[in-house]
Amino acid sequence: MGKVAVVTGGSSGIGLCTARSLKEKGCTVYELSRHDGTGEFLHITADVTDEAQVASAIAQVMEKEGRIDLVVNCAGFGISGATEFTETEDAKRQMEVNFFGMVHMNKAVLPIMREHEGGRIINISSVAAPIPIPFQTYYSASKAAISSYTCALANEVAPFGISVCAILPGDTSTGFTKARKKSVEGDDVYGGRISRSVKVMEHDEMNGTDPRITGDYIAKIAFKKNVKPYYAVGFKNKLFCLIMKLLPIGLSNKLVGMIYAK
Repeated sequence: MGKVAVVTGGSSGIGLCTARSLKEKGCTVYELSRHDGTGEFLHITADVTDEAQVASAIAQVMEKEGRIDLVVNCAGFGISGATEFTETEDAKRQMEVNFFGMVHMNKAVLPIMREHEGGRIINISSVAAPIPIPFQTYYSASKAAISSYTCALANEVAPFGISVCAILPGDTSTGFTKARKKSVEGDDVYGGRISRSVKVMEHDEMNGTDPRITGDYIAKIAFKKNVKPYYAVGFKNKLFCLIMKLLPIGLSNKLVGMIYAK
């Protein structure tokens, strides 16, 4: 019998490609998002920042399927701008969607997986977690929080047969770039560095990895017998993460600054 999978943020980008890859592998896929479904999967409208909506969505899946084998937390968005000039409400919204949206989903499914003595949770972090990007401070912080949460949770639930890991994509060519909430407030004070940084980011993203490659990779990890806490997507990103580990933090951070904060 195929696995029952729930994918958040499955209406576009990496989430959509992941849902397609899982369906191709024989999964029954439930796609959760605020937007209309594509018609390719079983769609449930839910805002991951609303804990009650998430709980209701999971209850609907359980009513129809009786189990949930896999959850992939893809829902998220990005903001950019100087930390000094970022509105606190925007920073909170960044954490609410990227981090607490994941928390709400996992809180809803963990009791189910624990009762069934098994399951897998895949959280979508980012290379921006180990390599924090200037002028994407809050996005980087939200993804770093996901990575830390993943490691801690993996140890908590391992005795129940539940495995947890994080996927770290790098620059990916999706609608994420266009959807980013950008602010260049203070650009004059920062000598144009905010707009220059965002221009570099957007160029890298638009010329980045095809999201289908990332979706296929996530689906592959979903079916591995055993998983590590983190998986960077692609050779280049694996190499960058390794370099960040090996270099002194002062030097590695300076190199990042030379790319994104000059």
